[in-house]
Amino acid sequence: MKLARWQQHGVEAYGLIDGNNAHPVSDGFRMRFPDLNDVLAAAALSDLRADALAQPPVPVAGITWRLPIHPAARVICVGINYPKRYPLDQSVTRPENIILFAKLDGTLVPHDTPLEIPVGEAAESFDYEGEIGVVIGRAARHISPDQAHAHIAGFTVVNDGSVREWQKHSVHAGKNFAASGGCGPWITTADEIDVPEALKLTTRLNGQIVQHASASEMFFSIPQVISYISQMIPLHPGDLIAMGSPDGTGGSRSPQRFLKQGDVLEIDVPGVGVLCNRVGTV
Repeated sequence: MKLARWQQHGVEAYGLIDGNNAHPVSDGFRMRFPDLNDVLAAAALSDLRADALAQPPVPVAGITWRLPIHPAARVICVGINYPKRYPLDQSVTRPENIILFAKLDGTLVPHDTPLEIPVGEAAESFDYEGEIGVVIGRAARHISPDQAHAHIAGFTVVNDGSVREWQKHSVHAGKNFAASGGCGPWITTADEIDVPEALKLTTRLNGQIVQHASASEMFFSIPQVISYISQMIPLHPGDLIAMGSPDGTGGSRSPQRFLKQGDVLEIDVPGVGVLCNRVGTV
């Protein structure tokens, strides 16, 4: 099941995507569950499916995508989680511990929405990072890795947009430029992904493959990361964990290739979805 948020004719909606159709939940269902996060918290995905499929569909071509996660959802990112040359320290090897940082509300835009090019010198090191995103479905606190899969609602696609020169100021600064990254188009529920560790990721820049890797190459697996974070903070339904980006980002390439006006970025996780964003306005 593909869970999504969208707008049509100025009205916000959520529901599921089935091929070329979007099925919004009914008004009655939204009274019970005002937001998709409420559905996750109540473990009511089967109810959502039954309700949404009973409603008249609308063409996907006529909707405006919204973030599949709540705009104010916590976005926790894993740094240095694949073997590659890292833009800021190319001597870095496998870290001893999981490295985390966060992205603020407003840093991610939906599928088919332009990325905002930073102003001034920051634009000269504006980079992409294709990532697999994990959406939490059940509250998790002090869980072991072998319990982690039971707490996953589904998977989505993330672009952890980064401004490399500002990353030298601080990781937080480089990772939190407004509208610099993306997420979407939807959340594919966990029951559709047999082996999350076998997920593949391919990033295409203007049609050219620039990143290609498997989740099996991660230094720290999805269950390890979920367990680790749950020791630190309670994880809530709707939280997003971005699992790190493999080799091929613009700052890791030789010569470096950063994003510029008019570029088209596609991040493809087969079985999950394809996130597409143009860079800047046309």
